[in-house]
Amino acid sequence: MLDTLINSFVVLFIVIDPIGIAPLFMVLTKGSTPNHQRGMAMRGTAVAAGILFLFYFIGDHLLHVLGISLPAFRIAGGALLFLLSIDMVVVRQSGLRSTTLREQEEATHRQDVSVFPLAFPLIAGPGAITTVLLMAANNHDLVTTIGIFAILSLVLGLALTSLLFAPRLARLFGETGTNVVSRLMGIILCALATQYVVDGIRQSFVLGAN
Repeated sequence: MLDTLINSFVVLFIVIDPIGIAPLFMVLTKGSTPNHQRGMAMRGTAVAAGILFLFYFIGDHLLHVLGISLPAFRIAGGALLFLLSIDMVVVRQSGLRSTTLREQEEATHRQDVSVFPLAFPLIAGPGAITTVLLMAANNHDLVTTIGIFAILSLVLGLALTSLLFAPRLARLFGETGTNVVSRLMGIILCALATQYVVDGIRQSFVLGAN
């Protein structure tokens, strides 16, 4: 169980990327007062938490209703996380882990960016939702569920802390430091994503043999 929890923490931390969302948050809330920025950070994190916990609860049932097997979803999720890791390694901004240019332009005309694009897709984006669904589909133990809830809450807490201290983090890491951290985490995520695909293929052959 400990290995599962450690793996869950690593994947969630890399996918949500608390350090990486701080500079984006600063850009999206430029011109807002500090109190308004703090309010958006807290609302955005709360909404993202609601989205992720909801998908954790309904994930297994959703896959069953859609007729999607766990190995198939594991392969698809691994492929998605692999693409996400490539974005991180080459420091390329795409709709997988950031907002597109048009979404950024739309956000600049909003006074409140807490729901869009902060909660979705910056915090609870496709990669985070896929990761939560995989965790839910693989878990049927109450103790592990409590552990995953604690880990998800911890990562979201780190994301909120990063948003609240975004100006200081931006000065501390700078663009170069943020990119270095992103590349390192991208390499780790690439290996984990590959393992998801390998496990999915292996499980497919086992189910086919049975």
